[in-house]
Amino acid sequence: MKTSLADNDSSLRFLFEALDIRGESVKLKNALAELAGSHEYSPSVRELLGEFAAAAVLISNNLKYDGRIILQARSQSALTLVMVECSSDLKIRGIARGDIGAVSEAPFTLIDGGQLVITIEREGGQRYQGIVAVDAASLAESLDSYFQQSEQLNTRFWLASDGENAAGMMLQQLPAQIQQSAEHRQNQWQEVMLLADTITTKEQLELPSEQVLHRLFHEYPVRTFEPKNVIFHCSCSRERSLNALTTLSPGELEDIFVEQGSIDMTCEMCGTPYQFERKDIPGLAEPPILH
Repeated sequence: MKTSLADNDSSLRFLFEALDIRGESVKLKNALAELAGSHEYSPSVRELLGEFAAAAVLISNNLKYDGRIILQARSQSALTLVMVECSSDLKIRGIARGDIGAVSEAPFTLIDGGQLVITIEREGGQRYQGIVAVDAASLAESLDSYFQQSEQLNTRFWLASDGENAAGMMLQQLPAQIQQSAEHRQNQWQEVMLLADTITTKEQLELPSEQVLHRLFHEYPVRTFEPKNVIFHCSCSRERSLNALTTLSPGELEDIFVEQGSIDMTCEMCGTPYQFERKDIPGLAEPPILH
C-alpha cells in the first residue's frame, strides 16, 4: 500500500478487494490552519471546524461530477453557524459564527439542538439538500444517521481533531457484486466495523493513512489509489465583492462614500480585504465639483 503524496493534507481512497466495501481516509494540517487562521477561534471551535473539514472532504469524494458539498450546522447554542465547503477537486474553506471563543470539553455540544445540513451543488446544474437534527453524541454519529436514511447503504464515519490536525475515515458498503448473500454481506460489514471501531483518536491524528489501514485491516487485502492533495482555497474575488455592492441602492452607496471616503470589504472566510473607490462602482455619478 504505497502512496507518493505527503500524508498531511491528503485524501486516500481504498477498496477491500474481496468485499463489497470501499473507504476514504483524510488527513489535514496546513489546509486546516489556513481555514481557521483568519479568526480568533478558541481551541474547542478549531477542533469542531477540524471535524467538519475532514467530514466535508470525505463526503465530497462521493461526487462524480464537478461541484461542491457544503456541510453546515445552524443552532441557537454557542455557535450559530459552523460551515465547511469542499469542491470536487478538494479545495476547502469554512467559517464559524457566534461565540467563537466558547470552550467545551465536548465541542460538538457548541451546536446543541441545531440542524445539520448537507448541500450538494452540481456546477451549473442541480442542487440537493438534506437535513438531520443534531441530536447524536458526535458529528460522526450524525453523519452515520444521515447516510443511512438518504443512501440506504451502510455508511460509517470516524472523525478526529485537536484543532491543529484533523483526520477522518469513511467506510461504505457497496451494492452486491462480490458477495450476493445478504447474510454474508451483513456479517462481513459487522466484522469490518468491529475492526474499524478499535481506532483511537491518537492513531488517527498521528499515524499516516497507510499505517492506519494496515493496523485495522491487515487481515483483508486492501487496494489503495493515488492520494489526492487537499488545499485551502477561497472563492472570493474583487469582482464578486463588487457585484455584492451593486445590490445596494445608489443612495446607500453615496452615504457610505460621504461618511468613509471609500468602501472597505473583508472576506469572512479568508480575511482578504477589498477596497472600492467611487469610480469603481458602475453607474455611480461623481460628486459635483464645488467652486
